[in-house]
Amino acid sequence: MKNIEIDIETYSSVSLQKCGVYKYAESADFEILLFEYSIDGGEARTIDLACGEEIPADIIDALTDGKVTKWAFNAQFERVCLSRHLADKGMSLDTFHDNHPLSSECTRFLSPESWRCSMVWSAYMGLPLSLEGVGAVLGLEKQKLTEGKELIRYFSMPCSPTKSNGGRTRNLPEHDMEKWQRYKAYNIRDVETEMQIQKKLSKFPVSEEIWEEYHIDQEINDRGIRVDMPLVKQAIAIDELSRKRLTAAMKDITDLDNPNSVAQMKSWLSDNGLKIDTLGKKAVAALIEETDGDVSEALSLRQQLAKSSVKKYQAMQNAACRDNRCRGMFQFYGANRTGRFAGRLVQLQNLPQNHMEDLANARALVRDGNFDALDMLYDDIPDTLSQLIRTAFIPADEKKFYVADFSAIEARVIAWFAGEDWRTQVFKDGGDIYCASASRMFKVPVEKHGINSHLRQKGKIAELALGYGGSVGALKAMGALEMGLAEEELQPLVDAWRQSNPNIVRFWWEVDSAVKKAVREKTVQTVKGIRFTCRSGMLFITLPSGRNLAYVKPRIGENRFGGEAVTYEGVGSTKKWERLESYGPKFVENIVQATSRDILMNSMKTLRHCSIVAHVHDEIIIEADPAVSLDAVCEQMGRVPSWASGLILRADGYTCDFYQKD
Repeated sequence: MKNIEIDIETYSSVSLQKCGVYKYAESADFEILLFEYSIDGGEARTIDLACGEEIPADIIDALTDGKVTKWAFNAQFERVCLSRHLADKGMSLDTFHDNHPLSSECTRFLSPESWRCSMVWSAYMGLPLSLEGVGAVLGLEKQKLTEGKELIRYFSMPCSPTKSNGGRTRNLPEHDMEKWQRYKAYNIRDVETEMQIQKKLSKFPVSEEIWEEYHIDQEINDRGIRVDMPLVKQAIAIDELSRKRLTAAMKDITDLDNPNSVAQMKSWLSDNGLKIDTLGKKAVAALIEETDGDVSEALSLRQQLAKSSVKKYQAMQNAACRDNRCRGMFQFYGANRTGRFAGRLVQLQNLPQNHMEDLANARALVRDGNFDALDMLYDDIPDTLSQLIRTAFIPADEKKFYVADFSAIEARVIAWFAGEDWRTQVFKDGGDIYCASASRMFKVPVEKHGINSHLRQKGKIAELALGYGGSVGALKAMGALEMGLAEEELQPLVDAWRQSNPNIVRFWWEVDSAVKKAVREKTVQTVKGIRFTCRSGMLFITLPSGRNLAYVKPRIGENRFGGEAVTYEGVGSTKKWERLESYGPKFVENIVQATSRDILMNSMKTLRHCSIVAHVHDEIIIEADPAVSLDAVCEQMGRVPSWASGLILRADGYTCDFYQKD
């Protein structure tokens, strides 16, 4: 036995969507209902565990043997659930052949080292992240059965007690044997579909380097990050009390039945002389400054009520396992255009920032449930709770967090690719790229807290908005008008940035030309060490790291302005599979962000011996003994990969007793 394809159907009263697979599989009533497998591409077989059958001994041995490769679509689900199943059977995972490095420090999981995920393979090829979606795009002969969702709801989730079902809260096979047979057929079809996907993609294998990265990701997900549950519970309680007070205050001012209703609030504002089209956050913030009296007060209360801080705390509470660690918060290759990670469950990628100087004091008051003191010391309790969200993540006892991140990683990577030497020199000298950019654009010296410091903000917004072909619209989207720039300043700002960065602008259009030529002529093109190849209905962009970015069914088409553009198939902004258009600067954005991802991944490999508990964008969070050297962590993280000679990297860091922005 060399390979085994696996698909399982399970039951748990815990919500998989809200809580994730780790909490789901911890439930007291969790069980595997059906175990479907195929050995070395042979006929698919079903083990009906719900009706008393047992997984054969040779398959159990295969699950725990590192020499047998286990395949599944979203393999994390199968691996974690089977870990629980084997533990329930009295098997101690630390005696398994696979020797998972986490087996001695947390809940026992099967090692990911011998697992492969066909969902990752699909994502690597630019395909959807669902089995049904991949099957449809590839036009498989045997596709996932569409009735599966209804069968999952019937057998794999709790049901509502009714008179007709005898008041039961769960459906078992004997309650509908015809449906149960269909569920078994659905399970078989999933394995067959997964095997067909691998056959279809066999000419485009995933490299061992990518699988090593996947295994690191799985280790991080298995390890999890600890949550301060007393803080989380008190924050939720305080938020509820705060919302009641704010809502009561709004009712006193407006006399509305439901002041949270957009329609009622708009009507009340109109009656009070303020006609508006939207109650969006930006609009409300601006109107508070422009109004006074009851109108300003009501808008201010609405702004506080709009804070979504409690949702993050609830997500932590939902996802936290028995040992108070949140697991499964990162999806490997979740952004399949670049291969970046996607956030799941608590979504660390979009946590509110913290700017409070007395963060520890505010945190202590919330943890103690001291609402009165919070109300007296802080004007805006929802904002305080929002700023404290990060601090709910804490290291294990007698450990600290070591937080390290790259400085201006994308700005460094694009300068390296394009050969924009003045920018690289700024990084070599340890300078401020925003000041340097403003100085070059406006041809005057700019210092952060010195001469012409007012120009730094213009340099900053130009850097953030214009690196990938952005123009006036990009500046507006980045908040240029809100920060005080006049409309007539925007186009000159675009022109000045592009004139200051001619090599980056040239790089955009060299990439644009190379992609079009590769698609049109089916020839290999090379720009700045990046290879563009079109074959077998795929466009591949090979990065300096050796990793490919994949674009499905590329062709030369017409863009929205009537010009020539490269189009390809992918998941668009509507979350549907559709034809998308792209051009040089957008491909450059993919290349730079993907390369930045590869640099982060290289650092994670370098620091694999440390306990990485999380990562956010270009930042790594390590849980370590206080004796560990922060300088050593930053030095390791800042090492330039062998394939990126000449790139100037810098990693900065800090330690903390709870997660925060330094």
